[in-house]
Amino acid sequence: MISNFINNQYVRSQSERSQPVFDPATGKANNQVLLSSRSEVEGAIGVAQEAFSGWSATTPLNRARVLFKFKVLLEENRNELAEIISREHGKVFSDALGEITRGLEVVEFACGIPHLQKGEHSLNVGTGVDSHSQMMPLGVVAGISPFNFPVMVPMWMFPIALATGNTFILKPSEKNPSAPLFVAELLKQAGLPDGVFNVIQGDKEAVDTLLQDERIQAVSFVGSTPIAEYIYSEGAKYGKRVQALGGAKNHMVVMPDADIDGAVNALMGAAYGAAGERCMAISVAVAVGDEVGDALIGRLQDKLATLKVGAGYGQTIENDMGPLITNEHKQKVCGYIGQGVSEGATLVVDGREHELAKTSEGFFVGGSLFDHVLPEMTIYKEEIFGPVLCVLRVDSYEQALKLINDHEYGNGTAIFTADGDTARDFTANVQVGMVGVNVPIPVPMAFHSFGGWKRSLFGPLHMHGPDGVRFFTRMKAITTRWPTSNVKSNSTQSSQTHAEFVMPTMK
Repeated sequence: MISNFINNQYVRSQSERSQPVFDPATGKANNQVLLSSRSEVEGAIGVAQEAFSGWSATTPLNRARVLFKFKVLLEENRNELAEIISREHGKVFSDALGEITRGLEVVEFACGIPHLQKGEHSLNVGTGVDSHSQMMPLGVVAGISPFNFPVMVPMWMFPIALATGNTFILKPSEKNPSAPLFVAELLKQAGLPDGVFNVIQGDKEAVDTLLQDERIQAVSFVGSTPIAEYIYSEGAKYGKRVQALGGAKNHMVVMPDADIDGAVNALMGAAYGAAGERCMAISVAVAVGDEVGDALIGRLQDKLATLKVGAGYGQTIENDMGPLITNEHKQKVCGYIGQGVSEGATLVVDGREHELAKTSEGFFVGGSLFDHVLPEMTIYKEEIFGPVLCVLRVDSYEQALKLINDHEYGNGTAIFTADGDTARDFTANVQVGMVGVNVPIPVPMAFHSFGGWKRSLFGPLHMHGPDGVRFFTRMKAITTRWPTSNVKSNSTQSSQTHAEFVMPTMK
């Protein structure tokens, strides 16, 4: 029975509510997760609140040293952690290792907190007056993370939050709750004090408690757009700082001068990696010209015939793509495929007909490919979050750019071209937060910030990088003036001899 990790120890929930945790490759429930009650979440918040005074007073250097030890432990235990991810999420082992690596990069960035949290100083802003700023921790902060990256997304949140002096409560997805508990154990081994990092299992009741409790100062979220919008509006209503990352419909434009083989290989990984369960997955290929469209379809069809689909766990297994997270999600993805056919798109490869999709009790769907998709079709407008690639055909670069800019989502996009002028125009004018040029999944490194535009992000600050430090701190500006003193006469004179009633200015 999977439960909570509070105050550096496992705490079994007293809740009578639970739900099964599946192995997506077999379709069997291997465990149960207890869904915490409001009072249990409030208790965890109290523990984090009590730990805040001591942790925030710890020097940034010593906070960084804990994270350095945590980094080493992550590297030493990455294979075991990847196996846990694979068994509960379904992604293949190599992809799980990649997820851990991208999370580790944020830990490495957060280890530089003595520099990142320095603030600024200005000497003599006025005669005898100095100003400086301090980047102060917020208090107790929370992260609500999705099922598709049970380790990476939390590590995009808590390392910076902890490094800047906050205490943290993580509410992971109830679909795959075990990996965050393993991470919590490693933080404890690294020397993180009691109560500084806590994991609370739960569903909407736990989420609403975090959003409504006045002790929670900030909430970071990644998930679907409807939930992101709810998190943002509800958190703001209760006076919290919120960053809520939502859904995506990421396009990749393929120009006539592109390296088609390179574009096809990029599309295979970006569309079908992790069974398409990535917010940065490429789900739309925009072919500029029918010649490009025909070439893409022919080569993608050949590649899909060799795509290795199967269980992801086991370090010796070399499958390319695993199952989806749940049977409900499998049925949802299959429903989208059927809807695409009924709306008139050409289904070139039907993942529902894959052998494992038809015979296995696991939640498998093979890679699917649509051609002649139109902007008014549901499979184009909505995020499928599965191994389904839609190919749209346009006549010009300008049409491709307008297509992307007209979509409600603006998370990630890419263009494949050999022409620098086209690429430069695209990066300047596309209305999307993260852009790749001959790079299919343009996820920025940890020292830059991650986030989309439009309905892919609610809130002004992106994740990790400089925005991550800003999100988990508040600025305090301090202006100082000291009385001038005459050492020879042992007298002290005030620099201000009378009251002033005008707006203060520096002289």
